[in-house]
Amino acid sequence: MRSNRTCRKEFIMSQLLIDYYKAIEDSSARMLDAAKSEDWEQVVHFEGACAVLIEQLRVCASQEQLLPEQRAEKTRIMQRILNNDAQIRYLAEPWLTHCEQGSSDQRNYLH
Repeated sequence: MRSNRTCRKEFIMSQLLIDYYKAIEDSSARMLDAAKSEDWEQVVHFEGACAVLIEQLRVCASQEQLLPEQRAEKTRIMQRILNNDAQIRYLAEPWLTHCEQGSSDQRNYLH
């Protein structure tokens, strides 16, 4: 039988995991807003923030687990993150194509 103290610690640590997912979602929403404004520097900035948060989440998740009731919340958050990501990719496609064309034009001038 687990003590109340152990259960409370498990809840606090699993809530920390949810907080990481929420922070990643927030950063992905900011990336989407920046992409909608065609502010690609900000997109890259928030992408870097996401990468840091994801790495921190990996470390934390290797030591703790979500409680069963928090798994559904994680799923909802992940679906919103994936939706944001899909929209960002759609908005970034013309910009990426332009960048690729620019770099191939530069290569032509170098040779």
